[in-house]
Amino acid sequence: RYDLGLLLRVCSLTIHVLIPAGGTGSRFSAQCPKQFLPLRGRQVLAWSIGVFLDHPEIACIWVVLSAQVPAALRAPLEALQAQNGARLRVLECAGASRARTVANGLAAIAAAYPEEDPWVLVHDAARPGLTAAMLEPLLHALRDEPVGAILALPLADTLKQAHQGGVRIAATMPRDGVWQAQTPQAFHLRLLREALLRAGDSPGDEAAAVEAMGLQPRLVEGHPENLKLTRPGDGSLLAAILAARGEGCA
Repeated sequence: RYDLGLLLRVCSLTIHVLIPAGGTGSRFSAQCPKQFLPLRGRQVLAWSIGVFLDHPEIACIWVVLSAQVPAALRAPLEALQAQNGARLRVLECAGASRARTVANGLAAIAAAYPEEDPWVLVHDAARPGLTAAMLEPLLHALRDEPVGAILALPLADTLKQAHQGGVRIAATMPRDGVWQAQTPQAFHLRLLREALLRAGDSPGDEAAAVEAMGLQPRLVEGHPENLKLTRPGDGSLLAAILAARGEGCA
């Protein structure tokens, strides 16, 4: 499944994955947070974790949960832990915002590896369509990247700005040079901790916090199927994508 040449090139990198899973999924209008919903026979969160568990160059995957997650929703994650041991770690330190949840997770990694400054790939808990082939270009980029890199897509559609209330167009926005951010977003542990400490709870993603320090992360072209489960119709689309790949079961 993996490019052996790539594995040789990244073998000197230490790579951790941090998955903030403390969100409530308020835009999704479901009875439980979207990362715990079933999708093709598995929990959405399990899909999001799986690509990293399967990758031999990922040192550890850290999942950050709220302590209030019910036992029934935790069960699939606990089963994965039992199968993977210390390579999959679950933290109960989700914060009031995504940025705080990520910062708390980074603090735990730093405490576990105080002498190291690994790459940390932050990936959305509800982005289950990532594949090894999509991940490879990002890992290639990290080999000689001083700042960090994210998966993103050049914007194809025309952008419209709405008037307040969102029912009429106020303006058409230029799309030249505009990209839609995806995850993973990869930064060294110490840099990202410092960026989030400075930014507080305000940044929309990890790259925004790093940008606020005057740095310019690299854009690595992602894939349309690396879709985040955000609105109710996204579940059917992701199920169709997984089915077309022959993954999971109805």
